[in-house]
Amino acid sequence: MLSTLRLLFVLLLPTSLAHAADCPGWPPAQARQEIVSLQKQIDQWDDAYHRDGQSLIGDELYDQSRSRLTTWRQCFKLSPPPEPLRTAAGPVTHPIAHTGLEKRHTAADIKAWLHERKNVWVQPKVDGVAVTLIYRQGLLQQAISRGDGIRGRDWTAAARKIAAIPQRLTQPLDLLVQGELYWRLTDHVQARSGSLNARASVAGLMGRKDLSAEQAAGIGLFVWDWPQGPQHWPERVSMLATLGFATTEPFSHGIESFADAQKWRDHWYRSPLPFASDGVVLRQNQRPPAERWQARPPYWSVAWKYPFAQALAEVRKVNFRIGRTGRITPVLDLVPVMLDDRQIKRVSVSSLKRWQELDIRPGDQVAISLAGLTIPRLDGVVLRSVARMEMNIPSADDFHALSCWQPTPGCESQFLARLTWLSGKQGLALPHLGQGTWEKLLETGHLDNLLDWLTLAPSELANIDGLGERSSVRLMHSFHNARQRPFQQWLKALGLPPTGQARLVDSWQALAQRNTEQWQAEPGIGPGRAAQLSAFFRDPQVLALSETLRAAGVDGF
Repeated sequence: MLSTLRLLFVLLLPTSLAHAADCPGWPPAQARQEIVSLQKQIDQWDDAYHRDGQSLIGDELYDQSRSRLTTWRQCFKLSPPPEPLRTAAGPVTHPIAHTGLEKRHTAADIKAWLHERKNVWVQPKVDGVAVTLIYRQGLLQQAISRGDGIRGRDWTAAARKIAAIPQRLTQPLDLLVQGELYWRLTDHVQARSGSLNARASVAGLMGRKDLSAEQAAGIGLFVWDWPQGPQHWPERVSMLATLGFATTEPFSHGIESFADAQKWRDHWYRSPLPFASDGVVLRQNQRPPAERWQARPPYWSVAWKYPFAQALAEVRKVNFRIGRTGRITPVLDLVPVMLDDRQIKRVSVSSLKRWQELDIRPGDQVAISLAGLTIPRLDGVVLRSVARMEMNIPSADDFHALSCWQPTPGCESQFLARLTWLSGKQGLALPHLGQGTWEKLLETGHLDNLLDWLTLAPSELANIDGLGERSSVRLMHSFHNARQRPFQQWLKALGLPPTGQARLVDSWQALAQRNTEQWQAEPGIGPGRAAQLSAFFRDPQVLALSETLRAAGVDGF
């Protein structure tokens, strides 16, 4: 959803929002190509929204993309990007310009803005489309879309159908108000549900020639300013309520400090509201006469945005992690970004098939969010790098449940996954033996086979850098305890396919003698699982491991 308050956004967004402090290391030719590509994409988003009322990208991703474009242009000493609202102007001139808002995202920025300012008020930043309403003798005369802040489109016909817009004021006054048309929501919690594309819904409806009664009933109004109203904010808000604009007063509060601003921001972010909101607006009581307002963010008000629900992240590298069963999971290494006060450095693509469909390469810009407020989630590709890097992509045919029992080239990932499973709670549940320890043993050349650790001597562990005496003693104790683990636990640790309700005797030889038909005769074992079990007990690598365990004196082998 594209913000209706974007005017001069790119010039005023704090540099802390730039994706990375370091400039891209592109040669000049590639830099020009990448910048032109991003500019074309942004132009497409702008044109679709301002001309057709269609939102092709989320507001947060749009803002971050424009910030990225500004950073790139500064890096390569190019002129600022074109004005984002250059295609938004309509045929109707606003009697008083829409100023827009400078958007800030950090507490430090807001503290700096509040410094030495007094008589400041806070409101939620309603996530809708901006409008000017003009009254003559108390009767609605005209409604104008924001457009480029100077000229907009005539929305009067639609405004006359919207019950939330007073058609007659309680007093026969001539006045002009500026506000937000929003989509009505019930007990909407922004922190939990996001904006639900509510703004784009209103923009699309207001752009239609015919607005049905049902559609009009879904639109609300939040008046956030009366440019020529009483000089002091409390009087303006109180009189707006008296005239019929009842929504403003309950959501307007005076603040004395940054802590007050933070309190209301957190409250509105996490509390049920009748509309979507994407931050709070801080307004200074004193401001210049409305006739001097210009279509650019003013000094007397500022927006403090909520934490990003979606972040634009640059892909540094694509890693293909191969799990214990041979499943390939692409994982993207990212230039670190912040999401809900968490730094995100990597995100899973979930499957090789999805990665192939998206074809994500280093340099691409992707959208990420948090699933369940904790797990990074890949939402999609926002922009592809012009330079498509060649990659060594593993073949799904090369990896399966019986591949990679040694750390041969290409098998390192699956082999490490086997070790991690073996010592984890699903396997032998060995203390002090996690993935990091296995990686250290692999890096130092101590593991050429899945069970080489059984024969490691204390002197060998003592010579490993970073492994202290205490850690070495713990590891040797875990290795010793592994030999005492029950036979059934060892079967799971080696990667035995699930056996359902099948009878498992405590004898490797007896289980290995079962053929596919015998396995299928067991309860809960179908043809596919029977074939997997038969293949497991006949695999040469697995048989070699069973011999190692027999020699080590493990029960059942």
